[in-house]
Amino acid sequence: MGNPLDGAALDAALENVHRAGVPGLFAEVRDGDRVWRGAAGVADVDTGRPVTADMRHRIGSVTKTFTTAAVLQQAEAGRIGLDAPIGRYLPELVPGERGEAITVRMLINHTSGLAEYLPCAYPSLKAFPDLADTGPQSLDDHRLTRFDPAELIGLGVAAPPAGTPGGAPGLYSNTNYLLLGLLLAKVTGSTAEQCITRNVIERAGLRHTAFPTGPHVEGPHSRLYEAWFGMIDPPRDYSVYDMSWVGPSASLISTVADLNRFYGLLLAGKIVSPSSLAQMQRTVQVVSQEGKLIDYGLGLHPMEGPGQGVFWGHGGTVWGGGTLAMTRADGERRMAVALNTQRWNRLDSSGRPQPHPIDDALAALYRVAMYG
Repeated sequence: MGNPLDGAALDAALENVHRAGVPGLFAEVRDGDRVWRGAAGVADVDTGRPVTADMRHRIGSVTKTFTTAAVLQQAEAGRIGLDAPIGRYLPELVPGERGEAITVRMLINHTSGLAEYLPCAYPSLKAFPDLADTGPQSLDDHRLTRFDPAELIGLGVAAPPAGTPGGAPGLYSNTNYLLLGLLLAKVTGSTAEQCITRNVIERAGLRHTAFPTGPHVEGPHSRLYEAWFGMIDPPRDYSVYDMSWVGPSASLISTVADLNRFYGLLLAGKIVSPSSLAQMQRTVQVVSQEGKLIDYGLGLHPMEGPGQGVFWGHGGTVWGGGTLAMTRADGERRMAVALNTQRWNRLDSSGRPQPHPIDDALAALYRVAMYG
């Protein structure tokens, strides 16, 4: 459990990910009071500007833990019932029998059976998860599109169901978390972003974490290079982007230091109550967006190495950017990693992503960071 920080090994592991093909990445690892921060590569491939460990970064679906925490706080206050039907709160968005069958808990742990709206909103992704028949064109078309969350939810609700409410395995779907955002707005009288900022971000003392107010990332940050499985070659910068396509599901901006602070406080029972935290750590099986079967709780998922302690956290991607933040159950060992490229795996003749050296290098970095 208690392997000390090895700065040299962490530096080498970070550099190996850069050499494997990631333009730039940065990380923070904590073990008790000891802190290591590192960065490798560039934030801008044209100018050679280096990445630094204090940069702000779009954290993608790591946002889901923040949104879940805000929902659970409202549940603790008696304003939301986790096992109440979403139709009780938002009947106009999930009407009829489905609205009665899908509970708030099912939205949080992705067992609602609601489909992902993204392939409906982005025409060139319509064939997803059949990657070979997708393309990146609509990523450019929607750079500055201001999406309405209710309209995106409508696309997910109208699409063929991904399963039955409460069925196993669940299917990871951003539609669930856009609904949770509007649920927060309904019960608090403020926007989800305002609620999460006030009750989660500020409560945790996170000084560099915020929802975007426009398409730009404020403060020092990296460009974000999307490859879309080799179909964008060379990878294209998507760091300027209107994030209304994911809202409270995946639009937060943060730093690796803030993420480690947040998950440390969360697992110490200082963001939600210990009983709510226990519910967050109760997992079901869910099919991820990559088509893999994963264990998923309420806005958290576990990682565990052989003979090692369990870590809890979340991963996230946006166009061109990726983040993983994991904290050991006792809160002592924490890791947050951010990288400025995504979907680097090209497709083989059958349309499946091929292995890439980045995959092995990242896995090795995570092992060193979490287990020493």
